[in-house]
Amino acid sequence: MPTTHAGRSIRALQITSLALSLSLLAGCATGPEANPRDPFEPWNRGVSKFNDAVDEAVLKPVATAYQQVTPQLVRTGVGNFFGNLGDLWSSVNAALQLRPREATENLTRFGLNTFFGLGGVLDIASEAGIPRTRIDFGQTMGRWGVPAGPYLVLPILGPSSARDSVGLVVDTAGDLMNEVRPVSARNSLYALRVVHARAGLLRATSVLEEAALDKYSFTRDLYLNRRQSQIDDMIDKGIWLGDGEQGESKDTNKND
Repeated sequence: MPTTHAGRSIRALQITSLALSLSLLAGCATGPEANPRDPFEPWNRGVSKFNDAVDEAVLKPVATAYQQVTPQLVRTGVGNFFGNLGDLWSSVNAALQLRPREATENLTRFGLNTFFGLGGVLDIASEAGIPRTRIDFGQTMGRWGVPAGPYLVLPILGPSSARDSVGLVVDTAGDLMNEVRPVSARNSLYALRVVHARAGLLRATSVLEEAALDKYSFTRDLYLNRRQSQIDDMIDKGIWLGDGEQGESKDTNKND
């Protein structure tokens, strides 16, 4: 199926953001006091300030309005819908990691919610006790030994790492939203997903701004530690064990 303009635009944003970051980082000198996980901190701090400005001017006001005018029941349905789209890609990544239980569970979730839950608006699978395990391609690379590399803050896209930036491009290629037709409907869904996701972080953002002495370093450490713990969890929880032992533990990256 040919790639349409909207799909190319989303991939182009991610690839351009990554390329811009890497090209500028290549010219940055790292000092002796640099954090070994964040050798490009001056550049990352600059991008973080830019992203904060965009968020304050555009994303946060729109997300706040969305949260205020949209009933909770509708927001729940929106979250279920986008979560369901992600279940299929999580199933693919679980299979790539040789995790048959999680691959089967996520695939089953996608089938049930798509066909019996009004396209995923209703989360029938959770009601049936089938858990969701979110797994992306960055985690898959980490599972097979690809190092995280330096911490990066991507323009618009936010916290990442060298490994996760590459994974983000692959995740976009596997996004079921690419198949939505017509293009106008897909563009609207992309915008809604961004706004819905930002609305879900409004409370956390307020707490962060009030509690953190250095918002940048707090966000960096939280991101890197969380990503590493997810990968360690994959390795420690019996990927190579039988299905019975594997079923006793779950990935920490779950839907709230």
